Amino acid sequence: MGRIRKQYLQPPASYLLPVKPWLPLAALTLALSPLLVVHPVHVTGHSMEPFLRDGDLVWALRTWASHAPQRGEVWVVEGPQGASVKRVIGLPGDAVSWSGPELWINGQRLDEPWVVHPERSGEGQLACGNGYLVLGDNRPASQDGRSWGALSVNRMRARLL
Repeated sequence: MGRIRKQYLQPPASYLLPVKPWLPLAALTLALSPLLVVHPVHVTGHSMEPFLRDGDLVWALRTWASHAPQRGEVWVVEGPQGASVKRVIGLPGDAVSWSGPELWINGQRLDEPWVVHPERSGEGQLACGNGYLVLGDNRPASQDGRSWGALSVNRMRARLL
């Protein structure tokens, strides 16, 4: 009997491409590119309770990839103490006033279904000018636009998704 010789098929040399040195870097860049548009945000503090709680991890769309802030949206903003998460209340050109739990924008009372813990005391007013007034949902526990004033658009960092 004859011997059976095993032959292995090998692909033609044209199928074997040399690995380019930039290929792993390109793959890593492609894998991380969504983070240029959307990024995770770790919530610290109680100013947005009950909508967001201390320790929550949420996703945010960077400012350059989003539309202009709209009333009621939640944004990551750069406040005097650093980055924080707040809700947009006043838009450029708005006149905002508050007295206890009630808030008025351009003379009309704003319905705020997201506020579960309203401020029971205090009053004030603010002209937004070219900026945005941002407030925390948990008003008694929030350092926000009532003391900071309106924030310019370049202090709006990302919109929560």
